[in-house]
Amino acid sequence: MTEPRPHGSARPGGRTARTRTAVLAAAREELRTQDYATLTVDLLAQRSGVHAATIRRRWRTVEGVITDLLGEYGTSAIPIPDTGDLRGDLHAMAGNIAGFHAAPGNRRLVEGIVAAAAKEPGAEQVLRETFGGRLRQVSVLLERAVARGQVPPDTDTVEVIAALSAPFYYRLLISRRPLDAELVRTSAESAYLAATRGVFRRRATDAPDGTPPDSTPSDVPPSDEAPPDGATPGDTTSG
Repeated sequence: MTEPRPHGSARPGGRTARTRTAVLAAAREELRTQDYATLTVDLLAQRSGVHAATIRRRWRTVEGVITDLLGEYGTSAIPIPDTGDLRGDLHAMAGNIAGFHAAPGNRRLVEGIVAAAAKEPGAEQVLRETFGGRLRQVSVLLERAVARGQVPPDTDTVEVIAALSAPFYYRLLISRRPLDAELVRTSAESAYLAATRGVFRRRATDAPDGTPPDSTPSDVPPSDEAPPDGATPGDTTSG
């Protein structure tokens, strides 16, 4: 007996693929103009031209549609910079994150998948895999910095990017405040200074004698250079 496919998944080509494309496009368009909480299967049917019964049969719920949309769209629209310097890369990446979520549709997609994850295990898995995969992609910024000698070789590169990104999602989902230039600056600088001082070095969790792990900071000194020009307050489009 074959395993059932995830919500909305289907073999490529033909009417099935056209139906999926139409419904996901409708979901994207709806999220540009209204909050996730107002989405209904009937609205998606009206905008997509796909019968509501077909949507319910394939995705079951709005959460199923949003899950499928994130699985297709992910967060790959946020560019990964390469300025040749870690500080510049982190400031640019922070600016790109803020710029991406400045678009209402992108912000509402994130809100929608987080809400869906609370209701459907499949949505929770897609959320975890999508953002986990994205963290690993962006951690190339730290891998380059390791190669340049800017951070210790045992730096947990994924955790640095998680620390860079976390303030944006707290602001977006919890405090509901704007993603402004000051947030871009402080998030990037905090991640940079912590990484260059060895805060994110991987450490043994259990020392043989029961003593806490070594907390000696890295020998890699932080750069005394000022933040890149693009990181000045008032500019959220670049680092």
